[in-house]
Amino acid sequence: MSIRKSFFICIFAVTIQVFLAAQTHLSVPLGHPVYHAIEQAQMRGLLRHLPGARPYSRAQILSFITEILNSDENRRFGGLTREERRILEQFRQDLSPDRDGLDLIRGTVSGERTYNDIYFSWELGFGFDAEFGVGVFPIAGGYRQSADSAQGFERANHPGSGDVFTAIDIGALNLSFMGDIGRNASYGFSLSGRVFRNPRSVLGTHNSMWRQDYRDSGPQHSLYRDIVIFSEPHAHFPFSHRKRWDGFVWAATNVNNRGQLAWPESVSIGYKMMPEFASSFFAGHVFFRVARLEREWAAMTPNGSLVLNQSAQPFLGMELTITPFDWIAISSLTGRLEYHNSFGINPGRPNNAEITAAAGEFQNSFSIVMAELNWRYFHAGIGSSVVWPTRLEWGYLFPFADNFLYQNNIGDFDNLALFLNLQGRYPGLGKLWFSLFLDEMDFARPFFEKSRMMFAFQLGASAHVPIRRLPFSTITISYTKIEPFNYTHPRITTPWHGDTLMQQNFVNFGRPLGSYLPPNSDEILVRFESLPSPHSRVRLQYQLIRHGATFGDRAVIGSSIWSELHPGTNIRHAQRKFFLRDGAYQWMHIVRLRGDYCFTGSNLPIRAFAEIGGVYSFFTDIRGEPNSGRAYSFRRIDTPQYPRTLRFIANVGIQIFPN
Repeated sequence: MSIRKSFFICIFAVTIQVFLAAQTHLSVPLGHPVYHAIEQAQMRGLLRHLPGARPYSRAQILSFITEILNSDENRRFGGLTREERRILEQFRQDLSPDRDGLDLIRGTVSGERTYNDIYFSWELGFGFDAEFGVGVFPIAGGYRQSADSAQGFERANHPGSGDVFTAIDIGALNLSFMGDIGRNASYGFSLSGRVFRNPRSVLGTHNSMWRQDYRDSGPQHSLYRDIVIFSEPHAHFPFSHRKRWDGFVWAATNVNNRGQLAWPESVSIGYKMMPEFASSFFAGHVFFRVARLEREWAAMTPNGSLVLNQSAQPFLGMELTITPFDWIAISSLTGRLEYHNSFGINPGRPNNAEITAAAGEFQNSFSIVMAELNWRYFHAGIGSSVVWPTRLEWGYLFPFADNFLYQNNIGDFDNLALFLNLQGRYPGLGKLWFSLFLDEMDFARPFFEKSRMMFAFQLGASAHVPIRRLPFSTITISYTKIEPFNYTHPRITTPWHGDTLMQQNFVNFGRPLGSYLPPNSDEILVRFESLPSPHSRVRLQYQLIRHGATFGDRAVIGSSIWSELHPGTNIRHAQRKFFLRDGAYQWMHIVRLRGDYCFTGSNLPIRAFAEIGGVYSFFTDIRGEPNSGRAYSFRRIDTPQYPRTLRFIANVGIQIFPN
């Protein structure tokens, strides 16, 4: 090695160390476009495989950007264009702002100092954001409540042709306070007061039998409850809405300590709180975080995880990632899940927050352990996750103890799962992957007809689109299948919670922890995404989602995240599933176009987005009843219970002071 080259490397290392030392270790939100650039850089061979525990910190992402810029080579495929380099340099500038005084573009007041040889920094942020949505039904028609309503359709109010639904989500007060303590630790806290309105419909009800005790001979001490089935929010695309409030909301006309509601059917107010503490040691090889934030783990494509998806609601958790070498990473997370405060168990008061009643049967924690091995052309990840009734359980808290094996040491009370990811890539061209999530298995024949075969899998491919005028362009195609009852668990009593039947499904605050798709569904996804400039982002995607009906007289068991396998052993082993051939199934064709633009490059403190698209939906059903010896052909139907609909959706949003 020449003296000149050695000198350059030393200067570069010192510069990077000083540069990163002044940056925060707090997370960069998963929706930031820099993640798309990082994903593309890995696929094109410009960046090593990264740990599958996201989000990453600002310091980590800045180091990734530097690695990408310095790894760029003259190659046949995959090299950076001039515009792509400019985009990465702009990301680096945006993620390393000055920390001194007032910044009216970002909406921050900040400062830094050294006290007793310890570095301190602080930043106070303020801002405003608003999002408006509309859903229009030119074609619709379904069940409406009447005096002679059929059983199971009490309170049903399906949309009709010509119906228009509007939604609002306004962050009237967004405050944040963050900074560094020394060079290895960062803190952050954000709080927002919000105004909401998000209409949805009651599709019907069904009867759920929650048994306090059950034997193969029959039920003992059974308890029946009616469950209200709600639609997805009408002004949002199916399975895309995340609740942006914590706990509950109040109707704007009834703010008192007994008026808590679970959903903003009318104009309501609420709050959102996101605390975070993070630290990094040993030159970034050990990263530790305690935070309440959106996460995505073990995803082969953005929003594609079957284990912990970015569409899940945030929860407070403690996580650790260790990367002793570039080719191995070990990650661990344990957090406290938040209960769903409206199961709709009382049709007379379906929007009651039920602060104590619902929480009494949902007192769960979530743990996940993941090991990843990386080579140039191949990635393998394996791990286990568990939802467990909260108690002091050392094994789930310890990052080097496998959850799946550890449960055998303490008794079979928890909801365990295994997962596997395999990925192959050719730098500069693209990647192929396979993901598998195993919830519960029964290897007796017939393997794939048994309801106890509870699993999910995903096959996918992504390719770099080498269009110079469209920087960082990617096309992704994937197929995802979620089997019936996957992510669910029968209610059971545990030694720690008395005689109460406890929920243990993979759910946080009423939303799935894993895939956004519900049990007994599949999806074909085609997505094109690009970053035309440092401040813009474009995404066009098509989805075909098929899902078993959860309401009506042709409902399919195992199609809801609240489903439970029959607790009787003999019946449980005998239950069968026949996708598309055991009842009514909804088919949804979804087309979405979204564009984001940040005006900070023009010295305007504004970030905006717009999204438009449509959803065409219909149902299929079979003649007769399915059985284990005969497969029935399905046919398209259009009935008051299961109507066809066409819905157009538009959403626009704006953020002032995008700090």
